[in-house]
Amino acid sequence: MRRRWLSVLQRYPHLLEWGYRVTLAMFRGLRPLMARLGYNRVARLLVPVERWSKGAIFGCQMCGQCTLHATGMTCPMTCPKNLRNGPCGGVRPNGHCEVIPEMPCVWVQAYERSQHMPIFGPEIRHIQPPLDHRLAGTSAWVNLITGRAQDTGIVWGEHE
Repeated sequence: MRRRWLSVLQRYPHLLEWGYRVTLAMFRGLRPLMARLGYNRVARLLVPVERWSKGAIFGCQMCGQCTLHATGMTCPMTCPKNLRNGPCGGVRPNGHCEVIPEMPCVWVQAYERSQHMPIFGPEIRHIQPPLDHRLAGTSAWVNLITGRAQDTGIVWGEHE
């Protein structure tokens, strides 16, 4: 029953996109309060909520640098190879994973879902920064609001 409900929800990525936009606006509005309370204290409260909600809906792996909005509301960390910027060269002709043949390729799903997302859908074409493994298990929302999720130590776009 649970799997069927989630399958239905995931067929409507534009609704998930709307939910993301509402949640993002809420956290941005709460930023001053979060700063006053202390981001670490807020994160301790948010981690279990994120783990439960995003885990149930997206199979979230709690990487701390959520890219759901940019990947068709599909968690790229559910890829057996943890690829964050597109499929490997082994996607089967039926669109399934080369590592787990009965599993649809995360990136095929991400692309298909992104086509139904009017606001963030085009972000599927953006290159995501490398994963900062130090953020694993932390709140992606707190990391986003504080800028920690984007602080990879790499300067993008600067080439000598």
